[in-house]
Amino acid sequence: MLPPTFICAAYLSKGPTDLYPGTQKSLRRIDFCFEIRNRKDEGKMNTNSASKKAISMVCLIAGIILLAAALIQDISGSGAGWRGPALIIGAIGILLGMYLFPTLKHHRSIVNFIFVFPLLFTFVVTVIIPLCLGVFYSFTDWNGIKMTGFIGFANYKAMFSEPSFLWSLIITILFVVLNMVLVNVVAFMLALLCTSKIKGLSFFRASYFLPNLIGGIVLGYVWQFVFNNVLIKMTNNISLLSKTNTAMMAIIVVYIWQYAGYIMLIYVTGLTQVPKDVLEASQIDGANAVTTLFKIKIPMIAATITICTFLTLTSAFKQFDVNMALTNGTGSVASFFGNYLTNGTQMLALNIYNTAISKNNYALGQAKAILFFIILAAVSIIQVRIPIRRRLKCNGYEENSKGSAYSCCDCYRSVHIISFLSGTY
Repeated sequence: MLPPTFICAAYLSKGPTDLYPGTQKSLRRIDFCFEIRNRKDEGKMNTNSASKKAISMVCLIAGIILLAAALIQDISGSGAGWRGPALIIGAIGILLGMYLFPTLKHHRSIVNFIFVFPLLFTFVVTVIIPLCLGVFYSFTDWNGIKMTGFIGFANYKAMFSEPSFLWSLIITILFVVLNMVLVNVVAFMLALLCTSKIKGLSFFRASYFLPNLIGGIVLGYVWQFVFNNVLIKMTNNISLLSKTNTAMMAIIVVYIWQYAGYIMLIYVTGLTQVPKDVLEASQIDGANAVTTLFKIKIPMIAATITICTFLTLTSAFKQFDVNMALTNGTGSVASFFGNYLTNGTQMLALNIYNTAISKNNYALGQAKAILFFIILAAVSIIQVRIPIRRRLKCNGYEENSKGSAYSCCDCYRSVHIISFLSGTY
């Protein structure tokens, strides 16, 4: 019989054990013992994994059931008082079940998810669930409190057969097109002024940007006072808000005054990114200011122009507060069917609000809101997917072979307002 130390050394070294009689037999016994021990350990691990998996599945199923029951009770309009606790306990059960799932990689993913969960939960509760409920209610006769049944596409048919809604949709589109052009032109001219070499740039920058910091409701009432008490002396005692055509012009003026400063800020950032050596080279070559503007500056800030265009477009579509405070959508106008409408200055967002809140027709208001959402989603998708071929170098990144490009758009979005106002750009 060989000494145990020799056998262990031979086992660990895996050397030429054939020279020693009885070593192979002893090593086989050691392998057998290790195999039995490994099987026992694997059995314990499998048992623990199975128990953890069972517990996690129970937590997941219970959490999903509680969440579904709470949502069903909320949709059906039941007055059960356990909906809130069931929603919270269900969410906790789902998180606990996902965390107890027995894999290390899964644990790391769940830990990452737990850190993101507060923001994700808030987004789901305040955006995703209301959106889904809005789509659901648009196919019902919901009156804000209860519903009696589904009515299919009746709300959508009534929406497109309503003259006031069609008028609001048309003037909203015209308002968007006009402001998309005027706001960008005014903002670009202000940006050229704020990047020129004149005294008091910090004062001008702060003054132009200040209207954007005022709320739309306050801004509407301030300009209502201006139109009805100040400018009326210049228009033969006739207020611009008294007629539909001039009232829409007044809304456009107020919107440009409010939003042009914000768009100017983005244009200033784009103009400051134009390389100075390119501008100096153009001056050496004899280019004047107009040629430099149209041949160098504008092509090199094409990405900035695209961003500002779509920002203005989406903002003009969502115009509500100024429209409500300035005219409240009033104004007589002839409709397409021969009769007169009383919502001559009522744009789409205000029309949705009046349909749901003032007229207490929440289902029809939800149908209009869904159409409004589809329009804004289409605009946003176009903004993301639009092919911009004229992407130039910006901060060391340039267009790759597949057409996807990196640009300095992120630096436009991360503008520091304090630096902008203090004139450090």
